[in-house]
Amino acid sequence: MSTTTTPVRPRRAKGTGPALAAWALGIVFFLPIAWMALTSFHSEPDAAKNPPALGAALTLDGYRDFFGTGGGASPWPALVNSTVASVTSTVLVLLLALPAAYALSIRPVRKWTDVLFFFLSTKMLPVVAGLLPVYLFARNTGMLDNIWLLVVLYTSMNLPIAVWMMQSFLAEVPVAVIEAARIDGARLPTVLARVVAPIALPGIAATALICFIFSWNELLFARVLTGVVAQTAPVFLTGFITSQGLFLAKVCAASLVVSLPVLAAGFAAQDKLVQGLSLGAVK
Repeated sequence: MSTTTTPVRPRRAKGTGPALAAWALGIVFFLPIAWMALTSFHSEPDAAKNPPALGAALTLDGYRDFFGTGGGASPWPALVNSTVASVTSTVLVLLLALPAAYALSIRPVRKWTDVLFFFLSTKMLPVVAGLLPVYLFARNTGMLDNIWLLVVLYTSMNLPIAVWMMQSFLAEVPVAVIEAARIDGARLPTVLARVVAPIALPGIAATALICFIFSWNELLFARVLTGVVAQTAPVFLTGFITSQGLFLAKVCAASLVVSLPVLAAGFAAQDKLVQGLSLGAVK
């Protein structure tokens, strides 16, 4: 009696299509950055060619012009101002948002959904609508061209979205752990610092990164409310667009340097960002 064996067909790898689509989408998003980086190493005549010269000679003239070695203004004061405003406002946002999110997610608060809607409704106002009142307030109080005014503005602008995000993160913290800490005699500051914060660290890191990016990239208020002393990096970047024309290589070099802190922060915190944004997504 003979037996016949049926050939086993190899199974197709699951998820190949979505993986290819993800890679293609990533390449599409990365191409402008790669093109900007390549253009920053070209001379101005080569950068202005149409169609562009891919095989043109590489040079560091754009970076020399940006860092002021060619006689231009130094970007370091603007970079320092952006760092101070972004880091300080992000720290203040976290210090204020953590207790607020704790009250909305763990402590019993009546109509907490209405409170969250109020926080989000503050982001629905167009930024330009509040520009004139803020400018008049800054002028009357002598706060124009002051970096600490930007710190206060960035803190108030990012606080609603930070509370909204951290509320969802803190909702995943086990209440039993908090109750055990209270039984041991821990007070609220201790509970927040030693119990809640370590458990919700991925969500806090994701919130901090988003607030830092929003503060670093903000241009409208910084353009109107600052001059020379408190000028930030995005405002300094707009100075390369003059009436004499657009110096494309110099602008690309400046844009790449200004983008590096955000890219570095995102790369360093990418694991925490993914964990934080997916926290509570899978039950």
